[in-house]
Amino acid sequence: MKDKMYDIAFVGNYTKDTIVSKAGKRNVDGGAVNYGAHLAVRLGLKVAVITRLAKEDARMVENLEKAGVDVYPYYTPESTTFILEYPTDNVDHRIIHYKASAGSITPDQVKEINAKVFSIGPSIRGEVPLEVIKELKKKPAKVSLDVQGYIRVIEDNILVNREWPEIGEYLSLVDYLKTDAVEAESLTGEQDRRKAAAILAGYGPKEVVLTHRDGIQVYDGENYYDQKFHYQKLVGRSGRGDSVIATYIGTRLKYPPAEALIWAAAATSLKLEAEGPFKRTKEEVEALINEKYRT
Repeated sequence: MKDKMYDIAFVGNYTKDTIVSKAGKRNVDGGAVNYGAHLAVRLGLKVAVITRLAKEDARMVENLEKAGVDVYPYYTPESTTFILEYPTDNVDHRIIHYKASAGSITPDQVKEINAKVFSIGPSIRGEVPLEVIKELKKKPAKVSLDVQGYIRVIEDNILVNREWPEIGEYLSLVDYLKTDAVEAESLTGEQDRRKAAAILAGYGPKEVVLTHRDGIQVYDGENYYDQKFHYQKLVGRSGRGDSVIATYIGTRLKYPPAEALIWAAAATSLKLEAEGPFKRTKEEVEALINEKYRT
């Protein structure tokens, strides 16, 4: 493991998701690591996943390995399990019911892995603790963090957003920060997306990637960049933010923020057209970029 260098290593638990909406009920393999890794590897990046899950859900590991991802799993009695309920046609309104947890990622799980960027994508607070990020900071690597897994706590078996008292300690160690508009407002009290991004950047992140129902905003400490999603039909809302940040940090290895944002908007637009992880090709992403983002 020490002699391997990945472009991105995704850190966080696999989630066993049941999605309930007006379209019916279906089971989906979820988790930021799952959504992110499938997309990143299809863009031609060298990808690793560090995760925890039950042995009975090892098909997720097998599917990632078939796609070309190196997976470093730690098997636990239960997988992190959720029911995602969409009671209305508004895809940003969902109720997430908690059923089980695979526990916390440990520093030992990341110690021997090397990557240019580590993408931390927990589902709930406590899943990737501060000591893991401190272990990553010993490496010559950048760190990306999704605030979702730090403001989400469990109350009466429902995931709710709450204050994050240690926000400054965590974000001082982060290069790329991923949030959505609702999370950004809950953290900053600011409805204006630009003002919220600037406040979050003040804690230390070099770049803030903020998603909303229509698209993505990036703030690099000096400039704001915006792009809209262009999808033909909205089917796969789950994994939207995970797809955005995976594409952004992956293409950011090569491109400046404005160009990486275009790739993130285009790739995520295609992902939104189907449930589950990204199954399209890099060529299809490029075609959408040329059609919708170069005019």
